[in-house]
Amino acid sequence: MHDTPAYVAETSGIVVRVRPSFLAGQSAPEDGRWVWAYQIEIENRGDRPVQLIARRWLITDALGRVEEVRGPGVVGEQPVIQPGDRYAYASGCPLTTPSGSMVGGYTMTDEAGHTFEAEIPAFSLDVPGARRVLN
Repeated sequence: MHDTPAYVAETSGIVVRVRPSFLAGQSAPEDGRWVWAYQIEIENRGDRPVQLIARRWLITDALGRVEEVRGPGVVGEQPVIQPGDRYAYASGCPLTTPSGSMVGGYTMTDEAGHTFEAEIPAFSLDVPGARRVLN
């Protein structure tokens, strides 16, 4: 992960860190397309293994339009994260506005079959140097 500050949330010993970055080379503002990458790190500070079963995202653009995305696992995986271990992945999000925000949760289960949602912290998607808009 890089040196930008992370957005962080902790739920039941599961720490989720997010670092978004604007992808100028993949964006085309003249065509109404802005693209961000985000790096996620999930740390298990608990005392039992957990498996990430599903994800849920709410993506909001600068005009207040909300898109909900749900699906199994992340990037084609449903990783098991042992106590003290971390799992990291990267993904991306295109928007039709120059700013927005994302928030969500991961459905996790432990070896006893207990299921809970680990919070993904809300994070802002802003073009560097642009006037910030509260999303």
